[in-house]
Amino acid sequence: MMGILVLCLFAAAFNSISAFPEVCTNNLLPGAKGDQGTVGEEGNQGKLGKTGPPGRPGLSGETGRVGEVGHTGKMGPIGGKGIKGDTGYEGASGLKGKPGTTCDCGRYRKVVGQLDVNVGKLRKAVKFVKNVILGLKETEERYYLLVKESKRFGEATMNCKLRGGTLAMPKTSNANRLMADYVSQAGLTRVYIGVQAQSKDTDGTSSHFYADSSPLQGFAAWGQEEELNSRISPTTNSSCVELLSTGTWSRVECEATMFFICEFSKSRRRGGGGRGTPPPTSS
Repeated sequence: MMGILVLCLFAAAFNSISAFPEVCTNNLLPGAKGDQGTVGEEGNQGKLGKTGPPGRPGLSGETGRVGEVGHTGKMGPIGGKGIKGDTGYEGASGLKGKPGTTCDCGRYRKVVGQLDVNVGKLRKAVKFVKNVILGLKETEERYYLLVKESKRFGEATMNCKLRGGTLAMPKTSNANRLMADYVSQAGLTRVYIGVQAQSKDTDGTSSHFYADSSPLQGFAAWGQEEELNSRISPTTNSSCVELLSTGTWSRVECEATMFFICEFSKSRRRGGGGRGTPPPTSS
């Protein structure tokens, strides 16, 4: 019986060993956990890492102290006009004035009426002096004076300037007709006017200008012969212009001597809104 029991125990032990083959392997099994070691020395500083994302805004700091007053700046531009203010309070009434004297209105009206009569007579007298004694002609804008002194063209121009005017410039048919009648009524046949040739065009024809240096354009009163001669034979030495009593213009030598007409602008002689005064007639 004892032998059988030993055999059974031996068989059971053999089976248990064969069921765990790792017991016979070369692998080492970990041992039990040991005690904690001592802290090592501090290592070297590592390399700088990449910049991280920005943090959240911090809280606002406390308000700083007021700084010192700075230098005065430059003056800025003037501002716009402000809104009109309210009407002020009404002031106190002034002192009562002294009583006036009794007006003798009838006498003053009589004086004013007599002055009007005298002014009317004076105007008629002035018109008589201008038109009859002095022999002036006038339009709404200008006076015209026929100077009965024989002068060359340059001398006539200077004479009119010394009188405060210029040689007459007939720029319209009405002014030209008035001057022509002026010459005819004086018993003359021709006079100098303020027109002169000052240059030669490329085709040989002359360009004429008025005494005020404005070009001759629009109105012109050349005779038929003058227009024909200017187209066929423009080589003439006649560079000045005369006005005939018929109202036509003719070229003439500037060295020729003859009477002339001066022109005076009323706008240059007006004063206080009244009519212009006539030009001087003494040479």
